[in-house]
Amino acid sequence: MKAIILAAGYATRLYPLTRDMPKSLLPLGDGTILDLIIRKMEVVASISEIIIVSNAKFYIAFEEWAKSRSFRKAVKIINDGSTSEHNRLGAIGDIQFAIESEGIEEDLLVAAGDNVFTFDLTSYVDFFLEQQKDCILVQRLQDIHELKRVGVVELDDSQRVLSFEEKPEYPKTDIGVFAVYLYRKETLALFREYLLAGHHSDAPGYFPEWLSRVKELKAYFAEGVSYDMGTHEAYRNLQELVKCKWL
Repeated sequence: MKAIILAAGYATRLYPLTRDMPKSLLPLGDGTILDLIIRKMEVVASISEIIIVSNAKFYIAFEEWAKSRSFRKAVKIINDGSTSEHNRLGAIGDIQFAIESEGIEEDLLVAAGDNVFTFDLTSYVDFFLEQQKDCILVQRLQDIHELKRVGVVELDDSQRVLSFEEKPEYPKTDIGVFAVYLYRKETLALFREYLLAGHHSDAPGYFPEWLSRVKELKAYFAEGVSYDMGTHEAYRNLQELVKCKWL
């Protein structure tokens, strides 16, 4: 299994912090957001390599960060060639770029590079291997505003996805989807099909939304929390959590 961390965004909402620094390399305690994500991935025995997708603007920053670290897994930084918001590939475009450029032909874990989470990835991967189906990670959410910012699904008794709506105006359930996805190797060819059909290439949740209408998709209920680093306030809150050793 390979893992992809999507870190090619430009995070303009966090300017001036991210004008010259990628969001996933913003400092958190003694490390960065990216260090926390990689720490979660490194304990998953099935993962053989972690691929970080950067853009051309921040590629050197990621390379310098990697040189200063000692990893327990193989870590590779790849450059998607984009230089600004105007020519970026989007999250799904970056997944396809990584699949093609790295010749990935095995199961794949995909995670956003700006979400810090406490979920146990090993249990999630075990569920995926047991089910032998593409999987999404979900949790029940009480905040309607939070539900409107994520994917929302309906499930049957076997945790099969019956419906999936990314960022719904009127959520059908309280089951929210987090940006950590598991795809079987035979599903990877569908990313190209999805993009050639002209579907939304930006948020990573739009692909599993489409996929749920094409093949069976399973949901894993996670125990833990996730913190989206989308605003200055969210970053300050995350810094405080790390400072208090709650993360």
